[in-house]
Parts: sequence; C-alpha cells; structure tokens
Amino acid sequence: MKLGVFAVLFGDRSLEEALDLVVEKGLEAVEIGTGGYVGDAHCNPVELLENPAKLQQFKEAFDKRNLEISALSCHGNPLHPNTEIANNDHQVFENTVKLAEKLGVETVVTFSGCPGESEHSIYPVWVTAAWPEDHPTVLKWQWEQKVIPYWKQQDQFLKAHGVRVAIEPHPGFVVYNTETCLKLREECGTSIGVNFDPSHLFWQNMDPVVGIKEIAKHDALFYFHAKDTSIDPQNTAINGVLDTKPYSDELNRSWIFRTIGYGNGEETWRNIISALQLVGYEGVISIEHEDSLMSVDEGFSKAAELLKGLIIKERLGEMWWA
Repeated sequence: MKLGVFAVLFGDRSLEEALDLVVEKGLEAVEIGTGGYVGDAHCNPVELLENPAKLQQFKEAFDKRNLEISALSCHGNPLHPNTEIANNDHQVFENTVKLAEKLGVETVVTFSGCPGESEHSIYPVWVTAAWPEDHPTVLKWQWEQKVIPYWKQQDQFLKAHGVRVAIEPHPGFVVYNTETCLKLREECGTSIGVNFDPSHLFWQNMDPVVGIKEIAKHDALFYFHAKDTSIDPQNTAINGVLDTKPYSDELNRSWIFRTIGYGNGEETWRNIISALQLVGYEGVISIEHEDSLMSVDEGFSKAAELLKGLIIKERLGEMWWA
C-alpha cells in the first residue's frame, strides 16, 4: 500500500505548489479532481485531451517529483432528473475516463448518481424506507429504468478504454452501502467496483473492517479514501443519525467529518489498515480532508503522520511474515 492525498483540498494552490507539499510530507501518490462536485482546479480534461503539449507538461509535473497519479475523480450525478446537469456530469465522466486512458491511470472515482422518482421529477429522490408502498415502487423504477441501463452502458465504455470506475458509496445516492455497491457491480459489470470511504459508513453504524472483507470477497475493492467521522452521542440520542442540518452547524449535528484519528481512534484505523493488508489491497490510501474544525494544513498533516506510521507498521509486519 502507498499513502496519497486527494488534491482537491489544495484547490487554492497551483498544481506545482500542491505537488511540492505532497512530496514534503513524504507521500507517494496524488488523486486529482477533474470536475463535478469536487471541481477541476488542477486538471481540465478537455484542455488536456485537446492539447498534447499541455498533457505532457501535466504528466511531467508528477514524473519529476516521482509521484503516482493514483486516480482521477469526477464525483457527480449523471442520473440527475435535470437533463442539463445529468448530461454535463456524464460528459465530465466520459472525458475523465478518456484522460485516464491517456495518462495510464487505472481508476476513475465517482458517485453512482441518483434519479428522481419518475420522468417528471425535478430533483433526485433518495429512498430510505420500505414503507409506505410508494418507496419500494420508486426504488424499483430507479434501478430498472435509470441506474442499471446507464451503468451497463458505462461498463462497456470503461472496458473499451481499459479503465475501471470506483463508485463511492454515499448517502443521497442509490449506492450508499455494501449491499448497493455489490448490486451495481453484479447487475452492470466487472469494471465497476468500490471506492471505500469509511467516513460515510461510520454514521450508518457499519463496520469498515467487515465491509472491506465483504467487498474484497467480490474482487470489488478498487480504491480507498481516508476520512473520519465523529458521532455526537447526545445529538444522536435526541435525533438519530439522519441529519439535514448544514455541516457548519457542528455543535448541533449528530455527526461531522473529522481528520483521521479525531472521530475514531488509532486502534480503529489500525484495524482498518490491517484489514486492507489482509485482503491483499495494494492500492493507495488517499487522504481526504473535510474537517471543518481544522485548517487544511493541520488536518492533512495530522492524517499523513498517523497513516504513515500505521502503513509502516503493516509493511514491517508483511516483511516479518514473509
């Protein structure tokens, strides 16, 4: 395993400045945003695809620093009922896949997307209950009419370009847990796998270690985001975990995203890294920073130091058992 970072947290810096900071922290890989919700501060796929000289310059920025591009990320909603949004996010996805092929990057990260409840919807509808009967009817329509046809087509597109997609399970989209991850893969194709991000699973009362093992059993563990979540026991006891208050309302929310180790302790993360080692994951641990209580530099530095120590211990353990 290698340690890397999702570089969108350095969106206020130039690509070169961001990469120099990554090198300074001793990391080995960088995940780059190409559009969608995460933006394209460091990479415009259309510009690079149309200009071979700029594409070469982009590649050289990583090569001369001995950094790997671990993934290209274009988190969006290509199933959005607003066709303008859906078409734009789909085009970003297609361009990202084509760019990944040009760069020799194996993995593109995105969301599954979420349709509306019918052809007449304006906004996405995330189904979270089995009753009233409307809900399972909507869910069946979403999967059969929108989700499966779209992702079956993308599976073929991905295979044609020699790239795979790591779908990030995220509440609000049709893929949000282990079951829905594996359903998408089973229904739509083997170029579709999982970007495992524990931060979206902790507050759903899921065990990341169990999830890693289950997803790996299906050869679907494609990528890993390192981000933590802190659950507020008092607020959760009052209101449960489904929370629509803004992330900036940290005092009153049931949970918030935190830097690694500040939501769940080192032992939890030690077990997660060990589980990745046990299932044979050889990819990148990509640090993602969305901690509203820490600056970017502080959160990134603390996550990098903790994870470097854990990965070194795992490597030493691997050498010992070898």
